[in-house]
Amino acid sequence: MMSMKMNKLIGAIAASALLSGAVYAESIGYITKSATNSGWMMINQGAADAAKEAGVDLITVGPTFQGDLSSQLEVFENLLAQGIKAIAIAPVDSSGIAPAVKDAMDAGVAVVAIDTGVNGAAVTSFVATDNYAVAKVQGAYAATLVNDGDAIVYVTGNQAQSTGQERRNGFTEAFKTARPNSEILEVPTEWNSAQAQEGVEAILNARNDIKMVANAWDGGTMGAKAAMENLGLSAGDVLLVGFDGATDAVEAMEAGWVHADTAQMLYQMGYQGIKAAVDASNGKTVSARIDTGFFLVTPTTAQAYKDLVGIK
Repeated sequence: MMSMKMNKLIGAIAASALLSGAVYAESIGYITKSATNSGWMMINQGAADAAKEAGVDLITVGPTFQGDLSSQLEVFENLLAQGIKAIAIAPVDSSGIAPAVKDAMDAGVAVVAIDTGVNGAAVTSFVATDNYAVAKVQGAYAATLVNDGDAIVYVTGNQAQSTGQERRNGFTEAFKTARPNSEILEVPTEWNSAQAQEGVEAILNARNDIKMVANAWDGGTMGAKAAMENLGLSAGDVLLVGFDGATDAVEAMEAGWVHADTAQMLYQMGYQGIKAAVDASNGKTVSARIDTGFFLVTPTTAQAYKDLVGIK
């Protein structure tokens, strides 16, 4: 859910507002990863709804482009300079953001990490699914779809982020436990769908024995689907397994392309994250870890998932 480029307009508008001297002391800062990715649109909607419900202004900003730590640090520091009391952030680099987070916490500013944790600094609350545990479910279920010895592809997320590390480790450990003789060929990405598509297409071009492509996020799932379509493959020729429960991946499942998806409760991550930030800014105690859960989406459970999260 972290693959597509941040809309540059958001960063430009935010920077202009921050530099204008506007006072955000009564607002909540929200530093997201993407304004256009299908999964992040669900998270961002939850964040917006929580702010509206609480009656607070939500100042939404983000990096200028995919994975840009320097611009994420810049908007973080700008929010601090305006006297904001709470910031919710989805770090593009778990360790790289840590010094800024520590400075904020030391200054008494509440920091809530959403989706991705912070390595090397304490936060007020971390709101996310348990990526490692859910990835183990993904790997174990994926193993039931192939035979021991079948070769598969795994499309990783950014390994500079705890989210990418935990999803890769959880999937590969569970899958290899169940299918010890299977080969896992990795396609490294930085949550970039184009990288996923290119890498998957190259492997499928070179190998005719790949039975499955599993993905660390649904931008990768859709990139893998595009690769298969480019090669003239049909739905079901190579199995697809996703992670996120993004709308486009669920639609692809209904069309026969995706065979399982471990869905994060994306809307709830945004909603619960901003709710925690609002509570913390008002001096309330919030839980240090809020697990938003998951849902195993398969062709037989897809409608129940859609009903649960409001996908039409």
